[in-house]
Amino acid sequence: MNVAEFTFLVWAGSLAAGFLGALTGLGGGVVLVPLLTIFFKVDLHYAIGASLVSVIATSSGSAAAYVKEGFSNIRIGMFLEIATTFGALLGAFLTAHVPARGIAVIFGVVLLYSAYVARNIRPRTAEEQPPDPLATKLKMNSSFPDTSGLRQYNVYNVPGGFGIMFGAGALSGLLGIGSGALKVVAMDQAMRIPFKVSTTTSNFMIGVTAAASAGVYLTRGYIDPALAMPVMLGVLVGSLMGTRVLVKTKTKSLRLVFSVVIVLLGIEMLLKGITGTI
Repeated sequence: MNVAEFTFLVWAGSLAAGFLGALTGLGGGVVLVPLLTIFFKVDLHYAIGASLVSVIATSSGSAAAYVKEGFSNIRIGMFLEIATTFGALLGAFLTAHVPARGIAVIFGVVLLYSAYVARNIRPRTAEEQPPDPLATKLKMNSSFPDTSGLRQYNVYNVPGGFGIMFGAGALSGLLGIGSGALKVVAMDQAMRIPFKVSTTTSNFMIGVTAAASAGVYLTRGYIDPALAMPVMLGVLVGSLMGTRVLVKTKTKSLRLVFSVVIVLLGIEMLLKGITGTI
């Protein structure tokens, strides 16, 4: 395989990753890291560096469209970003002290758990409880355009969501995935935010989280422009395509896609980490 073929295949894979990232709120990195390390034999640290650049591109490409459509909750995103940014800095500093096998195993476990939790659909009665006082004080309750019209929703368990977001940020810096999987789970399950709002707000947040840890990878020389450029361009195009599809897709289908993708990748990364072939 020559350089041109390698670049094109990386771009095509990144396009698919960006599409899935925008559709599910994962940010693309959760697909890219296994793709680059397993199929293209890229060193894990360089794959994470390129992934962080792609996560920023995904966020830039899809977040603006979601904000314009009224899906993303900016107030929730900015508040939770405080926790994820500090967590991302911690994770980025830890990456030099954790071996590649350990990172791969952590990656796989996080993905499998996220898939399990995301498949638990909340009953509607949980969404009809009285508003949470703290969320109301912070003005987090809002609405979004649903298939049946504008739909109101309330936010719950703000401290729990904030704590999970710190862990999500730490995993972002350590794994280079934007931690979209945990962000979506935290907002969807812990804070009881509608799934579409969770995925779109996650897309809004992941760029800031990735930027916080990308600087650390850059100073350590783990971001290769020759690899990061086709990855970034592919993810950007894919994320813009994903935003157009999400608006018309049912929540049940989004949950299914979300779970299937990260289960397959989680098993693959877990096996690679355990066998030491990463």
